[in-house]
Amino acid sequence: MATTTPNKVIDSHLHVWASAVEASAGFPYTQEPPEALKNKASITELLQQMDANGVDGALIVQPINHKYDHSYVLSAIKSHPDRFKGMLLHDPSLETSDAVARVEDLALQGFVGVRFNPYLWPKRSETSWEPMSQGAGLAVYKRCAQLQMPVGVMCFQGLDLHYDDILTLLKESPDTMLILDHFGFTSLKDDAVFDKLLALAAYPQVCVKISALFRLGDEPPYNTVKTMRFQPLLQAFGADRLLFGSDFPFVLEQPEAYGTAKLVASWVNDEQQRSMLMGGTAGRLFGTWGTLEENSEL
Repeated sequence: MATTTPNKVIDSHLHVWASAVEASAGFPYTQEPPEALKNKASITELLQQMDANGVDGALIVQPINHKYDHSYVLSAIKSHPDRFKGMLLHDPSLETSDAVARVEDLALQGFVGVRFNPYLWPKRSETSWEPMSQGAGLAVYKRCAQLQMPVGVMCFQGLDLHYDDILTLLKESPDTMLILDHFGFTSLKDDAVFDKLLALAAYPQVCVKISALFRLGDEPPYNTVKTMRFQPLLQAFGADRLLFGSDFPFVLEQPEAYGTAKLVASWVNDEQQRSMLMGGTAGRLFGTWGTLEENSEL
């Protein structure tokens, strides 16, 4: 696997799903997308947004709208291998051998990462779920180290609810790269939880996505996010463990639309750090973006 993606802007977190026409033609929804975004998250729509905003490549995270049917994302990877890579969604209902085999199969088809959504595990109470760090989840997590596939964790209801579970994963398989989505979902209202995120910098296998700025409770141009969240993360983790991401298509409902790449890039003065944040870290974790000819020269 290559170690960098020089001078390329890579969106490390976005989703695509079929348009209504595509859904009826062979890519049905498991869960209906938001009506306002139903026809704004297709592969064609994403490419138009990327081209208009100077984004060279993207890591497509399997959306809940197609759940465990990865065929639409796979079609994006196969039709535009120079632009797209994929992160598959782990199915916690599978037995251990089947879960590992599913990851191995999708890896052979071109997926380069695995997403853990803890809310797909069986629920124990209103604020707890069966742990990701046991059974098939742990087996997949360990296998990902061998496959060099980072695992992304979505703590949508807050990092604190899953912190101990994440610590167990880190200790059980220190060779697996773990990526926390969207600043670890540490809002601007809870500095104590954010301090826990900073403490994870002690684990060199942990990276954080600087993505979905709008989810932290700030307004454009996100100066509070920059000073209270991004700058401490940059100091604690370093740019080579941070990744820019947009959270397309949901960002389209925000004033900045798909224009966050230039904003986040402006937060870093050092050219080398900016290069890592905006694409180099993604290249280190997931391999280079570009044509086969470009990759062969690196």
